[in-house]
Amino acid sequence: MQLGPYIDSKGNARVRVFQPGALTLELLQPENHLVIARLERLHPDGLYEASTKTLIVDYRLRARWESGGESVFDDPYRHPSLLSPRELAEFAAGRHIRPQRLLGAEPCSSLGVTGVRFAVWAPRAGAVSVVGAFNFWNERQHRMRLHEDSGIWELFVPGVTEGALYKFAIHDASGVIRGQKADPFARRSEAYSGTASVVSRLTERVVRPGARVEANAPHAPISIYEVHLPSWRRPKDSLRQFLDWDELAAELVPYATQLGFTHIELLPPAEHPFDGSWGYQPVGLYAPTSRHGEPAGFGRFVSACHQAGLGVIVDWVPGHFPNDTHGLVCFDGAPLYEYEDPREGVHQDWDTLIYDFSKPQVRSFLIGSALHWLESYGIDGMRVDAVASILYRDYSRREGEWLPNVNGGRENLEAIMFLRQLNSVIAAEYPGTLMIAEESTAFPKVTQPVEAGGLGFSYKWNMGWMNDSLRYIARSPEHRAYHHDEITFSLLYAFSERYVLPISHDEVVHGKGSLIGKMPKTREQKFANLRAYLGYMFGHPGKKLLFMGCELAQEREWNHDTELDWSRLNEPLNAGVQRLVRDLNAMLRETPALYRCDVDPHSFEWIEVTDRQRSLIAFMRRGHEIDRPIIVISNFTPATREGYRIGVPAAGVYRERLNTDSAYYGGRNIGLKFGAATAEAIPAHGRPYSIVLRLPPLSTVFVEPVGPTEGGDPRDSGAARHGRLV
Repeated sequence: MQLGPYIDSKGNARVRVFQPGALTLELLQPENHLVIARLERLHPDGLYEASTKTLIVDYRLRARWESGGESVFDDPYRHPSLLSPRELAEFAAGRHIRPQRLLGAEPCSSLGVTGVRFAVWAPRAGAVSVVGAFNFWNERQHRMRLHEDSGIWELFVPGVTEGALYKFAIHDASGVIRGQKADPFARRSEAYSGTASVVSRLTERVVRPGARVEANAPHAPISIYEVHLPSWRRPKDSLRQFLDWDELAAELVPYATQLGFTHIELLPPAEHPFDGSWGYQPVGLYAPTSRHGEPAGFGRFVSACHQAGLGVIVDWVPGHFPNDTHGLVCFDGAPLYEYEDPREGVHQDWDTLIYDFSKPQVRSFLIGSALHWLESYGIDGMRVDAVASILYRDYSRREGEWLPNVNGGRENLEAIMFLRQLNSVIAAEYPGTLMIAEESTAFPKVTQPVEAGGLGFSYKWNMGWMNDSLRYIARSPEHRAYHHDEITFSLLYAFSERYVLPISHDEVVHGKGSLIGKMPKTREQKFANLRAYLGYMFGHPGKKLLFMGCELAQEREWNHDTELDWSRLNEPLNAGVQRLVRDLNAMLRETPALYRCDVDPHSFEWIEVTDRQRSLIAFMRRGHEIDRPIIVISNFTPATREGYRIGVPAAGVYRERLNTDSAYYGGRNIGLKFGAATAEAIPAHGRPYSIVLRLPPLSTVFVEPVGPTEGGDPRDSGAARHGRLV
């Protein structure tokens, strides 16, 4: 139906208005509100029309309402489309990588009048209205106009301002109302107990500092603190459930910085309706969660991180979305964002819906979301969630429950195309961005460049290392000799991809217990095991990731409904683990051999890999030729190894750089006498020189060659030489 000013088929100028609830309508001059014409009621539902001598495009309307009173307002339908034909065509073809500039709610001006341009993609809808407090959520009042070639509905609504609540009321092709939907492109959501979208201006592009690009490089030290913001720490004010962004900037940023982490990784900060999903079932892929305040606060939080030298990685979920009725499910009355066939479109494990990667507009929606987080907030990278479930059509499905691809295979070819397109766009638009895949299969070339046939990710989570090493360290020490390969096998493939070593939230929830809870034997031995394991992790090639609470040796399983057990730091053993994590991070950052070349197989050299009887391994890490190498020795039994001879590459003095058995960390303080040893010309482990060590039980020791003026401090007896936490 034609609304607003128009010329009819006979050449007559007319103005047609649909205004439910109006008793009378008048056409007014905009400057002085003099009456131009009275509109005739054509239909009792509220359809009015007036004839004019010439086509009038600048006017106002005055209504006398059935409910009483009157008001003067602008007519949305006199305003032209604010979307360019070029952008509409690009979106229709799936070539628009920033559809958020086209869709959503954008405060702007039209014909000299301020308001909001609303636009939504719903190609099969019979009708779409924008509703909000500005029209009393009346689904009949602001019907949107359809751009048929693109499937986009648009309407400029004068007088609406930033901060207004709104939704889209969708009618299906048969005219049946399908409910009110949140805006898929909303940049802000109603306070999280509500489901409306909030008008919010698209922010200016944030330029990531050059220092951040360098800090994200493969040759940089990367140690990530993974955080679930709502349960990291709770407000002292019992009337509030969550810290706001500024409080997190004031508390989390200095904490992570003091512990020496280089980056923090946030469990998905996008808006999500269910706390128990931890953000992994988002409905607002463009909106930071309202749990912690307005989007601008998130921007300040990222800025505070960067000012402290801390990078920000966000978990991002492009694989699936929840079936909440106000979200994307059957968005225009039928499957739109999801695959239509449940054998393709339903995640059975999570009861969620899978994005239809075959649609270019859906791929555009997802890529636009990734770019939005990068350019609106300046984050450093994204960990792409559940990549394995994206890559395979038969993921977690039995025979007959999935559809093969066009070649009869199990790979999701359009999803692979999407991931390559995503990483190519981000590499071109934001070089230096960390794109990390949570990928748990043997899919090839995940971190190889797209042009070389890879998926183009920067890093991949090393789930094999995580599973094997946790299984090993959870075994009773007397059984480890029979499972030695579990701690050594990862080095057979450690350089096949670029890896992050993850001890993530997934390992300390759903009945898996805490990290310290996985350790065997007595309480003292549990902590010794944990310290040895963390030392081994920091010596192993690969970037590091540790979930919050592991640095406290929190003894209960993670619970998203309460904060971490900060009181455990009153216990010496727990505080010792926190100090160890701080010192491991410091050593990592100060020791190029541990990070500079850790994607290069030449950076690693086994010294002892076959001593399964004593559950002992030793290896050397190297950086560039100018970098001092460092030797890592792990003793995974509760026996002290006296007089253990180990081969070293050259003559000289070797000092104990860090010992997880230091009393400073809660250990027994067993280690090298005077903290150093002199190499002897006695061959061992295929090397011309060797040193004799006293290896503590259940420990990892780092030893490095020193110059002629360096050496151990006889008062240290293997203790750490770093400052204390404040």
